Amino acid sequence: MTVLRRTAGALAATAVIGAAMPATTALAAGTTSPSPSASSVLPSGLYGGADPKYDGVWRQSLALLAQRAVGVTPAAKAVDWLAGQQCANGAFAAFRAEPAAACDAKVTVDTNSTAAAVQALKAVGGRDAAATKAVSWLKSVQNEDGGWGYTPGSPSDTNSTGVVVGALAAAGASADRSPYDLLAKWSLPCGQDGGGALAYQPDKQGKLAANADATAAGVLGALGKGFVTTAGKVRAEGPACAGSGTARTREEVARNGAAYLADAMSKSGHLVSALAGAKPQPDYGNTADAVVALAAQGWTGQAKKPYAWLEAHAAPWAEQSGPAAYAELILAAHAMGADPRDFGGTNLVTALNATGPAPRAAAAKHAEEKKSGNSVWWIVGTGLVAGIGIGFLFSGRRKQQQL
Repeated sequence: MTVLRRTAGALAATAVIGAAMPATTALAAGTTSPSPSASSVLPSGLYGGADPKYDGVWRQSLALLAQRAVGVTPAAKAVDWLAGQQCANGAFAAFRAEPAAACDAKVTVDTNSTAAAVQALKAVGGRDAAATKAVSWLKSVQNEDGGWGYTPGSPSDTNSTGVVVGALAAAGASADRSPYDLLAKWSLPCGQDGGGALAYQPDKQGKLAANADATAAGVLGALGKGFVTTAGKVRAEGPACAGSGTARTREEVARNGAAYLADAMSKSGHLVSALAGAKPQPDYGNTADAVVALAAQGWTGQAKKPYAWLEAHAAPWAEQSGPAAYAELILAAHAMGADPRDFGGTNLVTALNATGPAPRAAAAKHAEEKKSGNSVWWIVGTGLVAGIGIGFLFSGRRKQQQL
């Protein structure tokens, strides 16, 4: 869900902490930049306070997905803002400052923003027409090799392919050409350095290099799952790379990718970001994505250590990075069957909700408390000794233990 390919401008703002970003905010060479914001005044329905020109639709989609995953009903204007970003052909750009204007050649639409929006629109409900139109556009820009690039016509990459597969799964749709052969083709053989991992895409010489972020996206893609997932069935086979030569099946791609991620995090408990010219440092976003991928594969045992590391270290990163980061951590907790409202002492759900318009559930709760008057304060007072917040934790969240 996050990746190291960012524009120079975005790098300057996010390299230090590894902020959550779309699967490519840095566009492939030769393409134009996303539409810039025209005003410093942010839309009232948007989550996050940072300039949305690189990730507005992405972070909004993740925020809505995370809220729905834990049973929170997003504010209507938050959903309206996302739906209003859609172009007439069904596609989404990273951000459109003037959504009422028609999308022209100056608006750079992309598969990542569109696929994330599809998943969010399906999750919130009542937006099937918009989601269907977006799916049609995604299918229309599928490459001949079965994959997707970040922008229409750009070379396929594992990250974009994975997020689009998740969107199709969320919409109950299928691609015209199978993307799974491509994922298998970019899965490194077990005997090689980085064996089991997936490459982002081949280099100019056709060589593959292990990429942890692409691997997490590829595992979910091979499993046919989106950003929101619960733990898969516990698998009898251990976390070891295995396969049948070059003709790896979807199951082998997912297993081998998960094995690579488990091994990469087995010692430190996290993945490492190595940006060009920067000192290697913990990669919070990709570690969260890896936890989701391991859980989806059914390897929650191997995901426990990195999840515990995130609980101990990731809250300050999310606070600085904003709604997409909070959403990634919530989705990791959801995949593990853990409580995101007690994430190492941080209530991730409350923190996410505070970055945008108040969810409908929160507004309804406030209205009910006001209507109840003194009776509410009597209940709070009598329950104080037993422990503030326990009732909220149980009444405000959906059942998480769906292993």
